Amino acid sequence: MLPPAPRLPEARTLIEMDRYFVLHAPRQTGKTTILDTLASDLTAEGDTAALSLSCERAKAAGDDYAAAESLLLDSLREAADLSGWPEKLLPPDPWPQVTPGSRFGAALSAWCRRCPRRVVLFLDEIDALQGDSLVSILSQLRDGHNKRSKGYPFPTSLVLCGLRDLRDYKVASGGDPSRFNAASPFNIIADSLRLGDFTADQIAELYDQHTRATGQEFTKDAVDRVFELTWGQPWLVNALAHEITVKMGVTGTIGDKQVEDAKERLIRARATHLDSLVARLHDPRVKQVIEPILAGTWPGTDIAFDHAASYTHDLGLIRGTKDLQIANPIYREVLLRVLGDRTERFVRASPHNFVLSDGRFDLPRLLREFVVFWREHGEVLIQQEGYHEAACQIILMAFLHRLVNGGGYLDREYAAGTKRLDVLVRWPYDGPDGERLMQREAMELKVWRPGADDPEPEGLAQLDRYLDRLTLTTGVLVVFDRRPEAPPWKERGSFARATTPSGREVTVLRA
Repeated sequence: MLPPAPRLPEARTLIEMDRYFVLHAPRQTGKTTILDTLASDLTAEGDTAALSLSCERAKAAGDDYAAAESLLLDSLREAADLSGWPEKLLPPDPWPQVTPGSRFGAALSAWCRRCPRRVVLFLDEIDALQGDSLVSILSQLRDGHNKRSKGYPFPTSLVLCGLRDLRDYKVASGGDPSRFNAASPFNIIADSLRLGDFTADQIAELYDQHTRATGQEFTKDAVDRVFELTWGQPWLVNALAHEITVKMGVTGTIGDKQVEDAKERLIRARATHLDSLVARLHDPRVKQVIEPILAGTWPGTDIAFDHAASYTHDLGLIRGTKDLQIANPIYREVLLRVLGDRTERFVRASPHNFVLSDGRFDLPRLLREFVVFWREHGEVLIQQEGYHEAACQIILMAFLHRLVNGGGYLDREYAAGTKRLDVLVRWPYDGPDGERLMQREAMELKVWRPGADDPEPEGLAQLDRYLDRLTLTTGVLVVFDRRPEAPPWKERGSFARATTPSGREVTVLRA
């Protein structure tokens, strides 16, 4: 485990300044670990009683703020009892008997009055509170915070920790996120911190701990590949290493090949963390952001889209709210595989039929088979696809995945506003002398949308740049026709040869 505190040095500074603030980050990034470590370190220094407690139990209360208060106070009592603190630092027992709606604030005040140290409180999983319960708790915190200047005993610093940024707490409580008026329970917050992902150096440091403990090494190529696949997402970084060392049982030096195998196993198993992300795909706010990324179209520019992008970023699905891209290659692949599940059930061809006698992959045959599939099932699948704007990309990716991933790999690149999806098929095979070789085939996907010009010229230029980057001499441009005047379905799927701006001969499939 990496030392938590250096990942978020600002938190300690704000606590020492007696500030109230928000800490947010996607699931499985280390928030709870950091809170527990901060609480332990602060308490050990002797002048602070710092306690971290989870609000998750109060989720069951819904809008019943009295029940939410009771559940939170139960969690507070339990966390304090498990802390191992001396009696003089513990909260009072029983709690003050006051009117529901003020019990949580009164309990904190009574604890601070009794405790000889300054009290710092971390409210983890604050997202669990909703509606009236959220408003009630935050209003009590605001009231206590504002009365501190008059000598009222209350926590000197408080951290609200969860998935979402401050604006979404406002939404969850039924308010307008664009308005923070003087009576708002949110206006006491000094800052909102987001816990970042691991850097490449931090991944190397983490894996080096394993090497020092066991003697098993990760090569530099392996560490680099982990960073490329995860972009430092902490759960994925740990899950890949666990998959290799425990589930796969690798005992020797770990290289990039083992990392690649572990990635495939993680995606196929659809671990709980990945499943929790997938479950968000049909949230209207998430779909509003993810669909233009998959389709390569321009996203919305209104306030509603900005809020949706912020929410999707807080969930950890995208890398930023300006340059919209999926957070990392593993998520990128998982999203397309999940959205393509329905299509895969229609694919009846066997992957073995596309392996040539010399072990290479028969991409031309796969494209011919896709034309047959597209003519038979395309119209139905497009109508059924929830992500309608990205339906063509999802369907072709599902077809490729079904037939390539048995023995090869699919790399996909896409982002909002690019008007394309780049695909690289990597197929390992043995050369005539037994050496291990890698076949690479590049494809560019474009969609001819209503009212637009034929995208083939732009697609050829984009494919040219993609081939330059991959140092390949030829590739395939696929153009899907979504116009009302497109040819009948039974006539779609023509092949032609074309020349890119730099003179490369490529195949063009019009679907």
